[in-house]
Amino acid sequence: MSELKITKQNFDKEVLGSDKPVLIDFWASWCGPCRMIAPIIEEIANEADGEFIVGKVNVDEEPELASSFQVTSIPTLAVVKDGVVVRRAVGYKPKEQVLELLK
Repeated sequence: MSELKITKQNFDKEVLGSDKPVLIDFWASWCGPCRMIAPIIEEIANEADGEFIVGKVNVDEEPELASSFQVTSIPTLAVVKDGVVVRRAVGYKPKEQVLELLK
């Protein structure tokens, strides 16, 4: 499964309404570390095998969502389970550390 573009229009359905954990990548096109982690996030999304959902939030297009998650630096990764943020990390992380967030 590929990454899901998360917007304020689909946030409630795709994130809060999900019965699976959701890994959200807050990013921007001008952000170097965001571009570095993007292939890792894409690879994790392709390997998810229905265990979890991977979504991306462009902070320039969705400033309200970024603000509601108190994103002050990007990339920020947040794992949401049952509508609650259970883990988060800021900055570039190798694949193993990103997968660790989902455990």
